[in-house]
Amino acid sequence: MRDHESALQKALIAHLRADATLKALLGDPARIWDEAPKGAGWPRVTVGRSESQPVAAADCGFEHRISLRCASRFEGVEEAKAICAAVRAAVHEAPLEADGVRVVSLRANFVDVFRGQGQRSTWGVVRLRAVTEEI
Repeated sequence: MRDHESALQKALIAHLRADATLKALLGDPARIWDEAPKGAGWPRVTVGRSESQPVAAADCGFEHRISLRCASRFEGVEEAKAICAAVRAAVHEAPLEADGVRVVSLRANFVDVFRGQGQRSTWGVVRLRAVTEEI
């Protein structure tokens, strides 16, 4: 059995980094990582919580829930909202594929934007639902 979780994350990060709108918002190359490196610039997107389970109706498919964290230091929520909207648009039914695994369905089903402690940063969370299968 293939590693659906790693393949999905690899394809997702590559897809988001290639998106022109996200490059405009996050720099080129786009600051999108599994974990932000020390001294990483702002704004940025990182992979947060991830969970998966087998699809009950199939022997090789998995359903995934992934949270992407958007971080901004722009005064106000405008930048974080724009990043979240760009992520949502970029992933909507995107035909992702990596390491023998393809995405059958991908959608952003939740977005939350909020101020961090001390009001210095703004955070956004985009929750994705994906279904993958082996090629």
